[in-house]
Amino acid sequence: MEAALLAWFAAHERDLPWRRTRDPYAILVSEVMLQQTQVERVLPRYREWVERWPTVESLAGASPADVIRAWQGLGYNRRGLNLLRAARQIAHDGWPDDLTELAGVGPYTAAALANFAFGKDVLPEDVNVRRVQERTGRRFSASAAQALMDLGATVCLARIPRCPACPLAAACPSRGRRYEPLRKQSRFEGSFRQRRARALKLVAASDRPLVELDREAVHSLARDGLVAIEAGVVALPAN
Repeated sequence: MEAALLAWFAAHERDLPWRRTRDPYAILVSEVMLQQTQVERVLPRYREWVERWPTVESLAGASPADVIRAWQGLGYNRRGLNLLRAARQIAHDGWPDDLTELAGVGPYTAAALANFAFGKDVLPEDVNVRRVQERTGRRFSASAAQALMDLGATVCLARIPRCPACPLAAACPSRGRRYEPLRKQSRFEGSFRQRRARALKLVAASDRPLVELDREAVHSLARDGLVAIEAGVVALPAN
């Protein structure tokens, strides 16, 4: 089954810029950006980011304010700050043996870095990889990671898999099944997340008096280190 998957991948691999490098920093940027964000949204922002900060040292020297502004529109802005913190850790101490020691890096991201950047024999299991393995009832090797991700993203879809186009269909026990909708993320429109995003966007444009802003949202942003409040004025963090 894995041979069939890899043959399919050779013909259908998505052309993604972070797949053309083994630079662990570039791969870390892509993996953090891709957390809860679609590939199509990430692509232009990833290119802008690595052009502006091409190395871990260049990002480590950036200000939190510049990073927050550069992250605007990607959502979950703490990811940007965590990426900055991780870059500073690496610039100071080097890459740790345990990659989960880096800010914002959990088990999946650590496994992705270990495989794609450092060539380790570990399979990073995102939702697409888990879905394909669960439906086929098979375990795949670390070398099949990118193929599993592409198959899950384009063919073995969550609700209505495209089984006729699947290279594994002949041996797949789940062939032809449809699935109930997964629990959807809470709506952004009208949510507290939207209030936070609006407040942060205003502060990113210029310092603002707290009285002009959504106080609850601003204090929530401050707890996450995304803004600083001093003498009644809200600004992006300086360092």
